[in-house]
Amino acid sequence: MLVSTRQLLLDAQKGKYAVPAFNVHNMETIQTGVEAAAELRSPIIVAATPGTMKYAGPEFFIKMVEICSEKYDIPVAMHLDHHESYDEIINAIQIGTKSAMIDASHLDFEENIAMVKKVVDYAHRYDVTVEGELGILGGQEDDLVRDEKDSKYTNPAQAKEYVERTGIDSLAVAIGTAHGVYKEEPKLDFDRLAEIRAVVDVPLVLHGASGVPAEQVKKAIELGITKVNIATELKMPFAETLREVLVNKPNESDPRKYFGPAKEAMKKVAIEKILMCGSNGRA
Repeated sequence: MLVSTRQLLLDAQKGKYAVPAFNVHNMETIQTGVEAAAELRSPIIVAATPGTMKYAGPEFFIKMVEICSEKYDIPVAMHLDHHESYDEIINAIQIGTKSAMIDASHLDFEENIAMVKKVVDYAHRYDVTVEGELGILGGQEDDLVRDEKDSKYTNPAQAKEYVERTGIDSLAVAIGTAHGVYKEEPKLDFDRLAEIRAVVDVPLVLHGASGVPAEQVKKAIELGITKVNIATELKMPFAETLREVLVNKPNESDPRKYFGPAKEAMKKVAIEKILMCGSNGRA
């Protein structure tokens, strides 16, 4: 059965590793991420943006992840990533998801707190964990596009107040990452992360990890990151392999013949990311 991210992230915080959160979009990518985690005996968070939930349909998507959680003997959490609609989150909770991110980071501080607390008050009644975000990441996530100049780093002092007043279970921090493809190598603000860790007790989350050098991600984990979100680096090998097969074999009509190689390409990257997080053997 599906689990919430509460114990997954608390265990990671204690063990000084991170749980990979893979953004997936269809049956094939769900299967690939969970299969890679099962091979390495790693817990896994299957994450879905609002666009993914709309594309697959929340009932179908959640049930597909639920089936994977029953098939493999590892902890599997279904997580709503960057959802901004209260009603959509409530609907997904009623269907069966146990973990949700309410992204109100685009609002001012007080409005952000009010929106997140509203979700927390409902979700905690059903033992559903809630992730909030303070600070804004640039780049593109799903249909949301934010200019790099609009990105704002998380303020440590505000982070402490934010966690206390909202009651969130985990906090996504902005320390120099961005969504999508980086134009140049990112440089994470480790001093800021250490300051946040010193004043905040809940597990910390790193968004926009695709393209960040593994050494930087590992250092962030050492400093307190317990959940690492990965999307773009999984989509790219899947799409590139799929495109290659279809171009080289234009008459191929069997989806298994082109989705199969694409899954294998994505799986290789998924395994690399699990090893990077240090979550292998933790299930």
